[in-house]
Amino acid sequence: MAVDSPDQTAPPTAAGNTLRNGLIAITAIVLSVLLFFGLRTQTSVPTLANMAKAAVPLENAVGNGKPTLVEFYADWCTSCQAMAPTMATVEKNYGDRINFVMLNVDNDKWLPEVLAYRVDGIPHFEFLDASAESAGSSLGEQPEAVVAANLDALIAGDTLPYAQTKGTVSVLKDETAVTANRQSDPRSHGAQVKN
Repeated sequence: MAVDSPDQTAPPTAAGNTLRNGLIAITAIVLSVLLFFGLRTQTSVPTLANMAKAAVPLENAVGNGKPTLVEFYADWCTSCQAMAPTMATVEKNYGDRINFVMLNVDNDKWLPEVLAYRVDGIPHFEFLDASAESAGSSLGEQPEAVVAANLDALIAGDTLPYAQTKGTVSVLKDETAVTANRQSDPRSHGAQVKN
């Protein structure tokens, strides 16, 4: 009499192989679909470049009768980068009532605005009323609640509660030196120039 040993298994059948291969294929398809939709719905971190592309052009903002928040920034500015998620949230909440404009201080095109609004550090936020007149400014990293309170006041035509506030900034060079050194080393704007 033959005794079957417990470690002996029956050889796989053609039907068993087909079933196993089918289950592997279905599992692979389901995982692929989940991965595809998972990556598509994943929220991305806002970048200054993407926000600047989506911003309202200054020329449009000053003529459309809505209040405007102008952000002076630079791609190299760590405080500007730190504010990007906050500004993206604020823009999402107020974008239908406020123009959001972004002006890169490294672009010589905006030098008249940099001088007019006395931008000496970034991020610099200039709040313009519906007539495009300055209602106040704030400088540096700001909590979302501070930016929102200023925007609420701007919409209502009230005095900004946090005008002239100052948070962490990246300091620009003296205005006269900005254009001279702009092409030589774009990272050199962090040092203060003494005359």
